[in-house]
Amino acid sequence: MKYQIGDDIIVLLTSEEGKVVEIMNEEMVMIEVRGVKFPAYMDQIDFPYFYRFTKKKPIEPKKATQVFIENIPKEKPQPNKIKVDDGVWLSFIPQFNFDVFNDEVVESLKIYLVNHTNESYFFEYKHKQKDEAIFAFSNQINAHHDFYIHDIAFETLNDQLSFNFIFTLVKSDNQKAPHFETSLKLKPKQFFKRVEEMKEKNEPTITYLLFQQYPNRVFEENTLPLHKLTSAGFKVYDISKVKEHLTAAKSVIDLHIEKITNDWKHLSNYEILSIQLKEFEKWYDIAVANKQPSLIIIHGVGKGKLKDEIHEILKSRKEVKSFINQYHPKFGYGATVINFTY
Repeated sequence: MKYQIGDDIIVLLTSEEGKVVEIMNEEMVMIEVRGVKFPAYMDQIDFPYFYRFTKKKPIEPKKATQVFIENIPKEKPQPNKIKVDDGVWLSFIPQFNFDVFNDEVVESLKIYLVNHTNESYFFEYKHKQKDEAIFAFSNQINAHHDFYIHDIAFETLNDQLSFNFIFTLVKSDNQKAPHFETSLKLKPKQFFKRVEEMKEKNEPTITYLLFQQYPNRVFEENTLPLHKLTSAGFKVYDISKVKEHLTAAKSVIDLHIEKITNDWKHLSNYEILSIQLKEFEKWYDIAVANKQPSLIIIHGVGKGKLKDEIHEILKSRKEVKSFINQYHPKFGYGATVINFTY
């Protein structure tokens, strides 16, 4: 092992010095830089004395014995360095190699979180393959800084990858949202196209915008006095008894159009799909409001359009623990079972 716990190191990307605090495996170590701990690969760090030895020393200017003011050369005006404030990005740096036919191929991707804003953030990161978390950690990224996250094998792009973040301001602001969740899902065909465009344009990275501005807090509007609502004919319920007035939940919902409406034969496929999705959303919300542990959605087999639309919706719902479309004795392959978490 090249490094031991307690060794002084330097981060090659930023030239910041730190220490090794944990040996994670043969390729990675946990390092601490300015009080912040994060994982790093062996090839991203080095011993600081080697860096200092190989770094060129600055040439000291010769001291002048006597300088007259009229002989002092005028300095040329230097352009101001402007920091671009255009949001927080997720950046992918392809690592190329050559295959047996001497063709250039991408072996892996280095992933960086890039902060081009004037704010510093705490963030929680979760990397998922096929909706299953395989890597997660939390840390802090400072204003106008980059943060290396980890590497992924290029071949895993076919495994329904998603990159999920929860951001919080380091410097709290009552006018800003308490937290902000965002995620990125990579589609292989689109990403392969981006790689080819990057090579044609000779660009170093492929970047995706996570958010441009951290969102403001949403303040609830002032509510009307209750006596005005009741006098206007509205029913006002005690919030402690709200479940008594909820629509009763169902454990099985059949979305076949003839089960929803009798007047459907003149409708287009698009109109039928819209009605089915609206019915799904209705009973999904009722199930969640009633803290229902599970829900079975009968969507049929057909061409699979309704099933695909429902599955895409479920992927983004935080209260969904899991969902599965497998053979069922009653419904065959025409139903999806949803399990909730609260």
